Amino acid sequence: MKMTRTFIGLSSAVILLTTAIATVHYVASAKETAAAVHVDHQPVNREPGSGNSFASVVKKVSPGVVNIYSSRTVKQRYLRTPQRNDPFFRQFEKDRRENWLGSGVIVTADGYILTANHVVEGADEIKVGISTNKTEYSAKIIGTDPATDIAVLKIDAKDLPAVTLGDSDQVEVGDVVLAIGNPFGIGQTVTRGIVSALGRTIPNLDDENRSPLKHYQDFIQTDAAINQGNSGGALIDAAGRLIGINDALVSPSGTSAGIGFAVPVNLARSVLEGLLSSGRVARGFLGIDLQDVDAGLAKSFGLPNFSGAIVTYVGEETPAAKAGLQAGDVIIAINDKEISSADNLRVTISQLRPGTEAKVKAIRNRAEKTFTATLGENPHLKNLPGKPNYPSHLAPEMPMADALDGVQVATLDGEFRQQLRPPAALVGAVVTDVDNGSNSALAGLRPGDVIMEINQQSVADAEDAVRLGKAARGETILIKVWRPGGDAGLTRYVSVNNARPAK
Repeated sequence: MKMTRTFIGLSSAVILLTTAIATVHYVASAKETAAAVHVDHQPVNREPGSGNSFASVVKKVSPGVVNIYSSRTVKQRYLRTPQRNDPFFRQFEKDRRENWLGSGVIVTADGYILTANHVVEGADEIKVGISTNKTEYSAKIIGTDPATDIAVLKIDAKDLPAVTLGDSDQVEVGDVVLAIGNPFGIGQTVTRGIVSALGRTIPNLDDENRSPLKHYQDFIQTDAAINQGNSGGALIDAAGRLIGINDALVSPSGTSAGIGFAVPVNLARSVLEGLLSSGRVARGFLGIDLQDVDAGLAKSFGLPNFSGAIVTYVGEETPAAKAGLQAGDVIIAINDKEISSADNLRVTISQLRPGTEAKVKAIRNRAEKTFTATLGENPHLKNLPGKPNYPSHLAPEMPMADALDGVQVATLDGEFRQQLRPPAALVGAVVTDVDNGSNSALAGLRPGDVIMEINQQSVADAEDAVRLGKAARGETILIKVWRPGGDAGLTRYVSVNNARPAK
């Protein structure tokens, strides 16, 4: 995070104060001067649990939170001008050094440190400052994991004040937390707040206020003040245990607005253990595509709540396929740990090592089933889907599905296959147009989607889509679509409100 300092109105305040003092004329009487002033020198009750102070916790943990100073060389970029060919002008072109500040947490007595990847990314020099002995160490990067924005550093030292790690799976909304770090480079600072939310993702944050885009997001949100320079620092519970690595903030001003985020320590620990044991992070892999449960899908699948993750696609010969999982299953627990969302499931599986047996609890056809999957290793991360350039000149000739108001479809063949590049075995009806404001558009159906099923009945072509759309009954219509993008596209479920009058 870039460091900025802002001092607003300090000089003015001093001038006004001086003026005010100069205009006040007050002479104390002898009687008032002799009045007794009661002073209580007894310190506040700082016993743990009293609620009056967290001084004992801070004293225990703060020595293990360090300042990180990193720098990198940035190549200057220049416009092409006639002057650039002149040796006189070129002698002034020099590379630029960037320096920035962050924080880190000592997690072993022999010098291993957890921090945020974006604090050290691209650095060619890293220094670590420890407050207890006023010593600065050179640090080397043991490994980084941009997918979680976690990095592991090592300094050559012994008997360091390592911070005890907690279990972030036991954290609950409302728990008191303390954030410790080095905001704006002013020195170690402690702020207090509570856990505001769990399992957060951070979409579309601007570059000034976020760490790099992550593939595994399951943030702890807190209202403890987190500012630039806090990144990589400690989020601890009231017992002084590390529960998160401070990572990002959401703020229109670039400073704390009470919305800060930390990577759960269990996720950070899995990265640490992987890097120390094998030099890389090997993640568990099921081989499925997922989506979240919303109100319409919960009703369509007959679910009791919005928790869980819907399986939209199962890859051939993947651990999920071998375990018997199918598209349409709703996964609600992994190894008896409840699953709240698709992101939560991805993170949970990623923390398990390849070769691990995972007990997968899912709802299929409104009944619970349990599967045992032996996890593989995640071979790659798929790209986000893009919007296809489908042949729009065919759209006026397409039939319209009556129940799926505002949707025009065509059979997936010929030119559509060349444009969309679906799997060879995929059949269905291509959505060529969706009326804005229609129930289908509001549900997320969009041009380029290939309708594979309507209410869990297969769609072979446009005629099937129209027929099944007209026959659809009930408050919702459940549509299974294939969507182009990435290596092999994505499969998704869309729940269309069939009760709301079409606009």
